[in-house]
Amino acid sequence: MLTKEINVRDIIVKSNLPACDYAANPYTGCAHACKYCYASFMKRFSGHDEQWGTFVDIKNWGEIKNPDKYIGKEIFLGSVTDPYQPAEESYQRTRRLLKELQGRDIALSIATKSDLIVRDLDLIKTFPSAKVSFSVNTLDEAFKSDMDCSVSIERKLEAMKKFHDAGVKTVCFVSPIFPEITDCRAIITRVKDICDMVWLENLNLRGEYKPVIMRYIAKKYPQHLKLYNQIYNREDKTYWFNLNNEMTQFCEKDGLKYLSWDEYKDAKFDSVPVVVNFFYHAQIKKSAKKCD
Repeated sequence: MLTKEINVRDIIVKSNLPACDYAANPYTGCAHACKYCYASFMKRFSGHDEQWGTFVDIKNWGEIKNPDKYIGKEIFLGSVTDPYQPAEESYQRTRRLLKELQGRDIALSIATKSDLIVRDLDLIKTFPSAKVSFSVNTLDEAFKSDMDCSVSIERKLEAMKKFHDAGVKTVCFVSPIFPEITDCRAIITRVKDICDMVWLENLNLRGEYKPVIMRYIAKKYPQHLKLYNQIYNREDKTYWFNLNNEMTQFCEKDGLKYLSWDEYKDAKFDSVPVVVNFFYHAQIKKSAKKCD
């Protein structure tokens, strides 16, 4: 793993993401090396020619300017990197950022695939609106290992439970959903007692990792190759529309709230987990209305 330290002017930047006001990424690059990583586009801004997943830049910054301006705002840690990837264990850039923001009423949101985040549980608990998301898109360790170098599924679920038991809002991010490989119902059943919300997001193939995934499917899951061609080469969204219907029925039967992304914005965390549909939500919602 190629590792170097770099200086940046600002560690917190304005975000265009619909789910937050600001984003903070203490690292550029990620050692988890997910084969489907949408953040691989960051390589062209980093000056690296190396393959995505083989380098990590450790960010150094000065004092955060006017940290009080983030009071009442949502800051998302990990929009294009994992803030708790292995480098964090020694460099502790994420921990430093949390300490600099501590004591302010900031809606903190963190996404990770690592149980290293448990180290900072007591620190994260001091943020009254903290929300921690763990990415789990399979319960099959072999498939997970084919896709990334993060910790085991069980370690993620154990970390999720620790945050949930500690009263921190927890999210199971079922992303990306691999058609006919990711078992959404099995994952929801496994995590519904240890998280507050489940987010569902489709596999969106684009850029240089699209042929990588398509070759993988052809080799390991040839029985699904026709379906993947329909979805990703012919842009046929029928699979996601059908999955939306399946999830609607499943959640209704299991007593879970099932919401679209637009409905999620006003959702309240409750004793029963909320399941949120992020896959092509606008198109799916429009298609569903046509079928009413």
